[in-house]
Amino acid sequence: MEENLYEQRIDISSLNNAVINIRNEISKVIVGQHKMVDLLLIALLCDGHVLIEGVPGVAKTLTAKLLAKIINTNFSRIQFTPDLMPSDVLGTSVFNPKEAEFEFKRGPIFSNIILIDEINRAPAKTQSALFEVMEERQVTIDGITHLMDFPFLVIATQNPIEQEGTYRLPEAQLDRFLFKIVITYPTIEEEVNILMNQQSVVQNTLLENVQRIISPAQISEYRGITNEIIIDPKLVEFIAKIVNETRNNSSLYLGASPRASLAILRSAKANAAIMGRDFVTPEDIIEMAVPVMRHRIILTPEKEMEGFTADELINNIISKIDVPR
Repeated sequence: MEENLYEQRIDISSLNNAVINIRNEISKVIVGQHKMVDLLLIALLCDGHVLIEGVPGVAKTLTAKLLAKIINTNFSRIQFTPDLMPSDVLGTSVFNPKEAEFEFKRGPIFSNIILIDEINRAPAKTQSALFEVMEERQVTIDGITHLMDFPFLVIATQNPIEQEGTYRLPEAQLDRFLFKIVITYPTIEEEVNILMNQQSVVQNTLLENVQRIISPAQISEYRGITNEIIIDPKLVEFIAKIVNETRNNSSLYLGASPRASLAILRSAKANAAIMGRDFVTPEDIIEMAVPVMRHRIILTPEKEMEGFTADELINNIISKIDVPR
């Protein structure tokens, strides 16, 4: 790429300062999990939803609460259960005897940051109620369309699929999540820090001390800056090659959709922005490819039986493609 690409052409100082402040505020409460925090910020800049998978007790719910507090927006939590109905999520029409007509009572999905806890514990009928609202930021009930407020971000958590009482999410729904973040257990050093932090301070006190840093108007401004981040045409072709390889791979039963290509492009730009650059590098694309595609591809039964993972396969595909420089 040309040397002049390294000259700063877009003013991203305001965005960078906000990112640094958000990271600092979150680190007051959450120990470690830096990658998850960065991916959540990228999702916010890309207007994309996030699926977080991990065993219970690794701060999935707490992180979503923190993000809502830092952004100065409304927060709603929905606990998905096997008996949850679509109307419990979206809302329902209730008869008003005074007006002698039905009026729409909004469900908990009408908020800014929505945490859906254990999304894979609800049956397919309830999960499918999220299709329209996640993709189009609107809900249609009784023929009337209700628009969502800005910003609108769904953070869904799920337990590993092999755990008791879980349903596998439909492929069409998984495709609507920008990222799937997999959270592992903390290291021994991080666990010691967690214990030291928690022994003296109640968690609610820590949350109360978190400062509000950015407003919805600033989010809109930062999204505009992110869209302007420069990407070389060779790197756009690099993204297309990676995604196309998933469709022609004998180890895969289902490859990634064009939505995945767009997601890698947008998230690579956002990753560059939060790292203080106004241009995309191949490393941005490689780093975003796994969280964007790991939930969008399906391995063949033979590869699953051999113990292969989606992450390994994506990295294997990338390693065989020439990286543009």
